[in-house]
Amino acid sequence: MTDRFRVPWPDPAAFDRRGGRPIRILALSDEPDSSLDSLATRQGLGTIDMIIGAGDLQPEYLSFIGDAFGVPLHYVRGNHDVGSAWTDTEHILLPEPMPDARVLVEDGLRLVGFSGSPVYSGRGLEIHGATMWRRALAAWLRARGARPLIVVSHAPPRGVNDDSDLAHRGFPAFRWLTRRLSPPLWLHGHTALIRRGIDDRCATYDGTLFYNCTGATLIELVPPDAVDG
Repeated sequence: MTDRFRVPWPDPAAFDRRGGRPIRILALSDEPDSSLDSLATRQGLGTIDMIIGAGDLQPEYLSFIGDAFGVPLHYVRGNHDVGSAWTDTEHILLPEPMPDARVLVEDGLRLVGFSGSPVYSGRGLEIHGATMWRRALAAWLRARGARPLIVVSHAPPRGVNDDSDLAHRGFPAFRWLTRRLSPPLWLHGHTALIRRGIDDRCATYDGTLFYNCTGATLIELVPPDAVDG
């Protein structure tokens, strides 16, 4: 079942090109949503402008979703997104993942992505803290004049929507980056909802909304005065 929620978006220009209608994003991570296999379910979601993946999804699934909706797909890789499935993708239609710490512009929205999780096992796409600090600094230098932003990462910040166990902690560098860039919305996965409670997807830190998009969520960006409308 696909969740839904609305987020105020402070850039009026993003809505002008759509005649004022909401910007509709299908956000995915970690657990495939089997309901999207159904054509009727996909049609029931209505217009989708963009698909965003926050990691730990097989390339075949991402390719299927992107092809089924026929809209731009942007994604980061999770710590489990390694191995033969990711080295042998010539038989599927899948764009490259979002480049780490670089601003990507798609249809009036600015995105910044970060793949991987903190090191905890020595396997998979695990990133040392010092490396992520360098990436966070690079993102700040590149994006500080490109607000507002949607940040997409696999892991959340340390202490914000993460878990206390070693395997599911976030990056301290992301807290620093949040304070510097003040993105209205930060999408991530990695943290299992079963441990946090299915309704515990959101956290707010320094004015940024962090959303765990495990499974599938239809996100509508709307002008601030339309949130309650």
